[in-house]
Amino acid sequence: MNKAKYTQEVPEDRNEVLKIIQEEKKPLKIMILGGVDSGKTTLTVFLANELLSQGFRVAIVDSDVGQKGILPPALISLGFPDSIFTTMEEIKPVKHYFVGTITPNQFFGEMVTGVKLLVNEAMKRRADIVIIDTTGLVHGSGVELKRMKIEMVKPDLVLALQRKDELEDILRPFENKTRVIRLAISENAKLHTREERRQIRKEKWKKYFENSSEYILDLRKFYISGTLMFQGKEISEEEKGLLESLFRWLIFHGRKIASRYFVVKADIGSFPRNFDKNAMNAVDLENLSNLLIGFIDKDGFCLGLGILKLINFKELKAHVLTPLNENEIKNAVEIRFGRIRVREDGEELGLLHRDAL
Repeated sequence: MNKAKYTQEVPEDRNEVLKIIQEEKKPLKIMILGGVDSGKTTLTVFLANELLSQGFRVAIVDSDVGQKGILPPALISLGFPDSIFTTMEEIKPVKHYFVGTITPNQFFGEMVTGVKLLVNEAMKRRADIVIIDTTGLVHGSGVELKRMKIEMVKPDLVLALQRKDELEDILRPFENKTRVIRLAISENAKLHTREERRQIRKEKWKKYFENSSEYILDLRKFYISGTLMFQGKEISEEEKGLLESLFRWLIFHGRKIASRYFVVKADIGSFPRNFDKNAMNAVDLENLSNLLIGFIDKDGFCLGLGILKLINFKELKAHVLTPLNENEIKNAVEIRFGRIRVREDGEELGLLHRDAL
């Protein structure tokens, strides 16, 4: 289930980094950068265990939403390992931030905000060393994402695992602002196919949801975020009938937000339907089935995940599967909609575009 396991058989430059970390003034923030399968999590596990064994209080911020070590995926998580551990999955998280998808694309705001808030939380809890594990998105838009993370977190040390010079576009602006150490990628680093990474996630989803129960939740008792679905005003019966007639839809729910319509619908018949997407957002009802949601507390942190099974729009009731118990759900003030559909057996059903909801 985990790609990275604790080993002391590491390239010599890792031990040199360890000596530098030991000598640096504390508290210390360390951000680890690298492409896909470059060994970021393996390095995180190695450093954390070695520093723990020397008596340091270590915090780990796991922001690799697609290949999370600290369960579950689709969140950014903060953990404080209190003893030697083999894999990150053994670490019990103390805080999560909801991203709601397995890829940072289209979700830069959530990625940067989550990392910043959890690093702050780690410092409040008096961590000596905070290690930030990041995603493998380092090209194209990934350069901007990493720039924003570094600017917001202001790490004292950036560890860059790179093949040739692939991270230089990220590192160059920070050469004189923070300490950057370039590391070679271990010859033991294993490349995983897309399907292998998907299978790893499947096992993690399944483990997270394995002891879940289904609850019927009154949506009027929560603030709903991450979607336009309940903003604005409910459309009139006349508007509903006109839209159904024009586009041959069955509309289950409709809102008008300023001058734009938002409808949840099912198609009647199969033929092209053209409309101005600046004037209307139309969501297929089936795209809400098995959609990931987050239960958010009063401080904006995520208490845990749920899988949306059904919404009764007339009664504003939602059927949700979650491992959280009733008391934990009562601590949530907000339900936030994600953009990945996943079953409780771990099978991923697809990603929705940021603007879909």
